[in-house]
Order: sequence, then structure tokens, then C-alpha cells
Amino acid sequence: MEKKIRAAVVGYGNIGRYAVQALQAAPDFELAGIVRRHGAADMPLELQPYQVVKDIRELKDIDVAILCTPTRSCEEYARQIVPLGINTVDSFDIHTQIRGYRERQMALCHETNTVSVIAAGWDPGSDSIVRTLMQSLAPKGLSYTNFGPGMSMGHSVCVRSKEGVRNALSVTIPLGEGIHRRMVYVELEEGARLEDVTAAVKADPYFANDETHVFAVDSVDDVRDMGHGVNLVRKGVSGQTQNQRFEFNMQINNPALTAQVLVNVARASMRLQPGCYTMIEIPVVDMLPGSREDLIEKLV
Repeated sequence: MEKKIRAAVVGYGNIGRYAVQALQAAPDFELAGIVRRHGAADMPLELQPYQVVKDIRELKDIDVAILCTPTRSCEEYARQIVPLGINTVDSFDIHTQIRGYRERQMALCHETNTVSVIAAGWDPGSDSIVRTLMQSLAPKGLSYTNFGPGMSMGHSVCVRSKEGVRNALSVTIPLGEGIHRRMVYVELEEGARLEDVTAAVKADPYFANDETHVFAVDSVDDVRDMGHGVNLVRKGVSGQTQNQRFEFNMQINNPALTAQVLVNVARASMRLQPGCYTMIEIPVVDMLPGSREDLIEKLV
């Protein structure tokens, strides 16, 4: 019997919970433990069968660490973990910063003989693969990515980090042709001013390029919904033939899909040469369990 991949989940928020579930369902993985800021203190009942620690070095024989941490801490964790000889995967989602992160992590992965897969959620991530395929089918043309309507995890975490914010939810509303409106709902700390929070949110790179509205609410939980979606459209030219049009749609539970993608690329990381990769660089077949030969027979 083939040895199972031993994975550690780093972080146990929305994505971390679903990553544990995805690993439990995966036939070729073994959940080696969960890394939490508070370790085993106040541990949820569902984690009792597993080793829960504060530091990944307390776990043994880890093949890959699934980083379920806020985007802006992904690189810090990856740079701490790969020198231990452990692969990392994450869902870093600031599009404009992916290239720089990849270049820095590439050098470290080559030094440590490890693999990192970054920006591996659904966008960036699986949607990136679809966009790449669409562009290959019509090399000349225009592509539009329309998100939502739904909750953006990265944007919500960003708002929660702002001074004066107790809790927050950012909802993405598609306006068409890749243009979006951000509807941000915040619970304010006592004494905080909505005007100050609004200015901080609109100045952040997550929101600076989109129409953004910020509202104070009594309870974010009363308006929270994990649902999200995307509509990808490309219209262009194949060879010299005009008017080729492709469309891709999905409606999803946001953290559950992100977690599934992370498990998929954790599997693929074990089949890659040392280096740092985004999802468009990885053969899709390597994200599935089983042998290439069997998958080719079934899927081609």
C-alpha cells in the first residue's frame, strides 16, 4: 500500500476547519496535526482525535503544511517552515503581489530542496487555470472575471485588522465587465468613528481600486453568508476566426472550496521538483489522487 501524505493544518479559522474535513475525505492523506496560536487550549471537540500544537516543530514526519492563515502572514509562515524540509501550500490572494512572493520563495525553496505552491485558492487559483485555458483557446481577445455576489474572506480579514473594528464582513457585488462594488459591514469598537474606519478601508490595496461602501451594523453574524461565485467570460479570436466566446460559472461555499483546492495542491506538491509554483504551472492531473495512467483512461 502506498504511503499516505502526512499533512499539517496551520491555522484553524474558516479555511482550516474545512481543510481538516477535506483531508479526512482524501484517500491518500493522513492528518498529522493542527497548529493553532493557542495550541490545545480551548480545543474544539472535533479536534480531540488529533495532535494540536502551537509550533509545527512539535509534530513528526510532516510532508506538507497547509497554511490556512491570513494572506498577509502566508509568506512569513512559508519562510519559517520550508527550512524544516516541509512543503507549503497557501491561498495568498493579493494578485498584484504574487509575482514578487513567488520570486522570493523560489530562491528559498531551491536552497531548502522543498516545494511551495502559492496563491492556491479559487481566485487566484482554480479560476486562474480557467482563464489560462480560455486565453489559449482564443489568444486574442478580452477576458472578464466577475465575482459574487458573496462574501470575500480576504477582504473581510483585511477589514477586521483595522483599528476600531470588532468584526467585519465584505461582500462583493459584480457590476459586469470585471468591475465590482465592495459592500463592507462593520461592528465598531466603543468610541470608534465610522468615518475613520471607512478611510482606512478605502486606502487599503484590497479596496483601493473598487467602489467601496462601509456600513456600521449591530451584528455582522446577522448578515454573514459563506456563499460566493464567479462568472468568467472571454470573447476573442482563434487563429483568424472572430467571435469565439467561452463562459464559466460556479456558485460555491467560499472557505470549503478554498480548502479543497489547498488539499489538491498539497498532493501535487509531492510530485513537483523543488521550487515555488502557482496553479497555472502545475499539471491538473497531479491534483487528483490516483495514478496518471488510470486518470488518463477515465478523463481523456
